[in-house]
Parts: sequence; C-alpha cells; structure tokens
Amino acid sequence: MLAIFESILPIFLIIVVGNLLRRTPLLDGAGWLGLEQISYWLLFPVLLVSTLFHADFSGLQLDAMMIALLAVIFVTAALLLASWPLWRRTGSFTAAEFSSVFQTALRWNSFVALAVAHSAFPPPAITVVALVMAVIIVPLNIMSVAVVARFGSHQADWPSVLRKTATNPLILGVVAGLLLRFLPNGLYAPLDEALTLTGEAAIGMGLLTVGAGLRPSDLLRPRLALWVPVVIKLALLPVLLGGFAYALGVRGDDLVYLVLCGSVPTATNGYVLARQLGGDAEFYAAVATLQTALAVLTMPVALAAAAAVGAS
Repeated sequence: MLAIFESILPIFLIIVVGNLLRRTPLLDGAGWLGLEQISYWLLFPVLLVSTLFHADFSGLQLDAMMIALLAVIFVTAALLLASWPLWRRTGSFTAAEFSSVFQTALRWNSFVALAVAHSAFPPPAITVVALVMAVIIVPLNIMSVAVVARFGSHQADWPSVLRKTATNPLILGVVAGLLLRFLPNGLYAPLDEALTLTGEAAIGMGLLTVGAGLRPSDLLRPRLALWVPVVIKLALLPVLLGGFAYALGVRGDDLVYLVLCGSVPTATNGYVLARQLGGDAEFYAAVATLQTALAVLTMPVALAAAAAVGAS
C-alpha cells in the first residue's frame, strides 16, 4: 500500500501547490478562471482524444465494468433520495444542504482520476477512466440538476441543461477519440504528435486549478453533517463499485481501475450548479475540500484492497 500511496501523493502535492498559488498575487481570479477554462475546454478533451485514439481495448472487461458502474450510480442515488425523510425529521440537513450531499456523494473529480491513472498505472487505466467518464457524465449531470432544482430555491432551465450536457467537452473528446480510430490511414503524424503534446499539459494544469478552487478554511469549522457525503463518497461508493464489479466477474487490474474511478473525491464544478439553482454552495465547497484532503489517505486503501480482492 505504501507504493500506491507514494504514486498518488504527487497528485495531491500539485493540488496543494495550486491552493498556495491561489493565495499569491501571481494570478487574480480572472486568471485562474482562464486556466480552468483552458483545461476544461481544450487540454483534457485533447488528452482524451489522444488516449482513446491510441488505446488498446483488448482484454478489458468493458461490458461488466460499465454495467457495475451504472448500477452503483443509480442504486446510490435511489438510496440517497429515499433517506431524505429521515434527514428531514432529524433536522440533520436543510433541503438545500441535502442537494449538496447528493451531488458530493455521487459526482467525481475526473481531473484527479485521469492524473492518478496517468501517473500510477499503465495505459489501460486511463482508457478505463475515459470510458467511465463517457458513460456517467450524462446521467450524473441530469440527476444532479434535477435534485438541486427540486431541493434548492431556483428552477432548472432544462433546455440549457440538455444543451450543455450534449456539448460537454469531455464527452465530445471521448466521442472524437473513438471516431478517429476508424480512420483508414490513421492521423497525420505531426497532428498526432501535436495532440499528444497538448494532452500532456492537461494533468499538471488541471490539478493546479483543482487546488485553486479548494477552501481549506472550511475545515476549521467542521460539522458532523459534512461527514455523511464524505463517508459515502470515499468509503461506501468504492466498496459498492468493487463489490458489484467483482460479482459480475471483473478481476485483476480492471477491478483496480474501476475502483480508482469510484474512490476519487467529488468534482469542484458542482459548486457552480449549487449556486445557480439555489442549493447550498458553501456546504458543497466545504465537503469538496474535506473529501480532497482525505482522499490522499483513503484512495491508497481502496486501491490496495481492490488489488488484493482482484487477485483472488
């Protein structure tokens, strides 16, 4: 497990550097927003295009892996929604806070997943992460919008939601990478190299922007309620995902790659959705920060357990 921890630690050190840089006058808020937009709209989609264009899918148990993934997402979502009457009666959460619990328990930080797959595992890992992104981005976004609109104070603009989901650059990057595989003569070599070089910039830039978006000050005033989505996301979800996949026959490295996707902290961009639709954005930011801080410890445990179980 120490080897896994040491392979993941550099990812979180870059996140810390991003948070420290955010406190300096090197870049203002607009500058950081620009870096985030470049990462989201250009660098990460290009990384996905390049990765999937060169990916070797032979040997991957993709059908069982994707079935397990979708089953866990929908089962967890259903259980969370069914638990709302209990939280309401006990006064544990307001409705707006519960919408952020739902988001932070299910959303996942694809930047961190891609970075860990790229640095700690062989090429098939990043292929699995990219395909997982393609499968869950649409249902997760639609479910998140529906729940935040229901429990928040604003109504969702569904045409805008569907349009943004359909034009999500990460989804488009996955689709483009898969379509390019059908080119009869492949890509023009200089263009292929340009895509590769551009994609290589995605990891570092994306992690710096993740760090810049965190708010460590929220950890100084923790609430018991914060720990509910933390436990669900960092402990329960990896166990459920690994268990479903194992029951469907997924073994070996494939199981580890899938658990990697389930063990990363929540995505920071759900904060914007919470703010736009009247959810509790401050609560979301606090949970995202706490999950990211703890993930450096929980992810090695989840991955080591998946490796041990997958080898049996």
